[in-house]
Amino acid sequence: MCTLLVRLGFDERIKGDHHIFSCEGVVGIINLQPRYNKAKPYQVKQVRSILVKYHLGERDVD
Repeated sequence: MCTLLVRLGFDERIKGDHHIFSCEGVVGIINLQPRYNKAKPYQVKQVRSILVKYHLGERDVD
């Protein structure tokens, strides 16, 4: 999930085990706390909601 967000243009900031993502043009931040190297279900829903709302990832990503 972290790699996906970075490839979509989000800036990543790490504080402890929190990965905090922000992106110009996107209101708010995404805060991920990986658990056993996997995102929690509510975090996946949050990220999906933002991707759909802002139409991110509709083009091919390098």
